[in-house]
Amino acid sequence: MKKSLFALAAASGFACAAQAQSSVTLYGLIDAGFTYTNNNGGHSSWQATESNEQGSRWGLKGSEDLGGGLKAVFQLENGFNVETGGLKQGGRMFGRQAWVGLSSNQYGTLTLGRQYNSLQVFVAPLQVGGSTTLTAYSTHPLDNDNINNTYRTDNAVKYSTLNYAGFQAEAMYAFSNSSSFAVNRAYSFGASYSNGPLNLGAAYVRLTNPAFRNDTVGAIPSDNYYSATTMPFLATAETVQQWGAGGTYAIGPATIGLLYTGALFGNPTRGSLFSGATGNGGGTGSVHFENGELSLRYMFTPALFAAIGETYTHATQGAGTGNYWQTSAGVQYFLSKRTDIYLNGMYQTTSKHLNAWIEAIGAPSTTSTQVAAVVGIRHKF
Repeated sequence: MKKSLFALAAASGFACAAQAQSSVTLYGLIDAGFTYTNNNGGHSSWQATESNEQGSRWGLKGSEDLGGGLKAVFQLENGFNVETGGLKQGGRMFGRQAWVGLSSNQYGTLTLGRQYNSLQVFVAPLQVGGSTTLTAYSTHPLDNDNINNTYRTDNAVKYSTLNYAGFQAEAMYAFSNSSSFAVNRAYSFGASYSNGPLNLGAAYVRLTNPAFRNDTVGAIPSDNYYSATTMPFLATAETVQQWGAGGTYAIGPATIGLLYTGALFGNPTRGSLFSGATGNGGGTGSVHFENGELSLRYMFTPALFAAIGETYTHATQGAGTGNYWQTSAGVQYFLSKRTDIYLNGMYQTTSKHLNAWIEAIGAPSTTSTQVAAVVGIRHKF
C-alpha cells in the first residue's frame, strides 16, 4: 500500500513538473459595431459591421521547454465574422496564423507555416491604426501596402533574431509548392529598433506570380488576396514589391508618428486604376503607389485615448497619375482593461480619374469623395 501511494505521489510530481514546462493559452477578441457611409457604391448606407477596430479572432498559442534554452513554440489563430459566425480568410479554420517552430534563447526563433511577412510585423504597428481604434479604416488606399492584411503568406519559413539592446530582425521565404519553382513564391526581410520613447521599423516584401491562375497551394493563395473582380489591376500583377519605413516618438501622453510605404504591382494582365482613356486618366502597365503618413496619438487619461492621421498617396500607371488625401480620426474609451467602445470618422478625396474608396467600406464612391463614421465595441479575452 505504501509503495502504491509512493508511486502515485511520484507520478503526480512528474506530471506537475511536465505541466510546468509547457503552456497553452486560449485567447481571443470580438469586435462589432455600426458604419455609416455617405456614398457606398452610389448610395448612402447604414450597416452592421465587424472587425472595425481589430479583426475578430480566437486562438491557441503555447510552448514546451525542451531544455538547454530551447523551446518548441506554436500559434493557431482563427478569424471569424461576429455578425454571421462565418469563417474569414477564405474560409480557413486558422486563416490568420498557423505555425510551429523552435525558439532558442541563444540563436533566435525558426518557424514554419502560415505567417505574417516582415512589413506586417515591423511597419504596420507604426501606422496610425496599428495600435489604435482606427485600424481598418485608416489603412492606405486599396491597402496597397498590405498594412491591413489583405493577404497572409502560406508555406513560409521565418527566422527571427533575438532582441539585442532594442534591435530585432527577421527574414522569411515562402515556397510555391509548384513544379515551377518561381511561380507564386515570396520573401521578405525587415528590422525594428526600440529604445524608450522611440520606435523604428523598416521592411521589404517581394511576391512572384502571386495567386497565379487561381492557385490555392502557393505562397499567396488566390482566395485570400486582392479581389480580381474589383481590383484586377492589383490582383493580376506578375510581381509585387511592397516596402516601408517609419517611426513613432512618445512625448508624455502624446505620440507622434511618421511613416512612408510604397508598392509596385508589376505588369497586371488586365484592368486600370484610372477611369477615362485620355490625359492623365490613360493608365496601363505597372501600378506604383507611394504613401506618406503623419499621425498623432494622445492619451487624455488611462481610459480615454484619441488619434488622428493624415495620409497622402501618389499613384501612377503608365501615363496615368493621381492622388489620394485621407484624414482619419478616432476616440477610444476603455470600460475595463479588456473592453472598450470607440467612435471613428474618415474622409477621403481624390484627384481626377480616381474614385474615393476608404478601406473596409464595401464599395467605392461614385465620386471623388467618401465619408464614413463607425461606432462599436471591442472585447478581449
